[in-house]
Amino acid sequence: MAVNTKAIKRRIKSVTSTKKITKAMELVAASKMRKSVDTALRTRTYAKLAWEILVDLSKTEKSDVALLDQRPVKKMLLILITSNRGLCGSFNANIMKKTAAQMKQPQNIARQIIDGKTFEADKDMVVDVLGIGKKGAEFSKKMGYNLIASYTDLSDNPGLSDILPISKQAIEDYTNKNYDKVVIAYTDFKSALNQVAKLRQVLPVSELDIEQMIEEIGEEDIQKPEKLKSEKVSDYLFEPDKKDVLETILPRLVETQILQAALESSASEHSARMMAMRSASDAATDMINDLNLNFNKARQAGITQEIAEIAGGAAALD
Repeated sequence: MAVNTKAIKRRIKSVTSTKKITKAMELVAASKMRKSVDTALRTRTYAKLAWEILVDLSKTEKSDVALLDQRPVKKMLLILITSNRGLCGSFNANIMKKTAAQMKQPQNIARQIIDGKTFEADKDMVVDVLGIGKKGAEFSKKMGYNLIASYTDLSDNPGLSDILPISKQAIEDYTNKNYDKVVIAYTDFKSALNQVAKLRQVLPVSELDIEQMIEEIGEEDIQKPEKLKSEKVSDYLFEPDKKDVLETILPRLVETQILQAALESSASEHSARMMAMRSASDAATDMINDLNLNFNKARQAGITQEIAEIAGGAAALD
């Protein structure tokens, strides 16, 4: 019985040490989450207003602007945003599961609607993957996807400088017709308990996708200054002309979309990690309580057995 109590004590010590680690990781994740969530919510105002303007602007001069050029899809680029590290609950698993489901039938997300007509993707369509985060790169290699690039050095709170190489590559490849469509897979932050994996079209710039993204942004998270009002296209004065304005502002929209997706994913990752570490700490607490109960029972059983042996020995002497 003595050996049993020693084993339980070692187990209690081990679980206690683990709890200290998970608690520390929870506090670190909570700190990063607050910064990431604050950044994601603050940029939603700019992102929403930019997208609203582009919905209006994209209705004009479509045929002469490369980033608005819609064509049947023969080759598509998928930008997959995951984390560099694990221990973040189902964060990576959800976006990987979503991506894997779509990659089984990529023609569904490659379908194009041009001038009101639906064009199905080519049966021999090729999908390339650009990974943001080590987990996404590892997942793509494991699944046999064609991984063309991997960005693993983004900060915990990514900024525009982190996204520029990615957006530049996507814009150049689409403009040069290396790809006919660019889609981004990311995790949308709803709350600390709720993050949703999503796939969104980035290029060509789509009124439908932009309007859907605007509708899905939480109204309570948007800062709305009273003096800031949306203007109609007829109220804009274009200098030098509409085409030049579109060619200048559309790349900024693409950068904004990718940056916002990265910020949403960052906030989701830190939230998921905080909740995962909190659950681990709670589980460790429950395990320690159970082990302490078992330890007390084993010790009491040992004491009872010793008393019984002493009493038995005394009775034998009599």
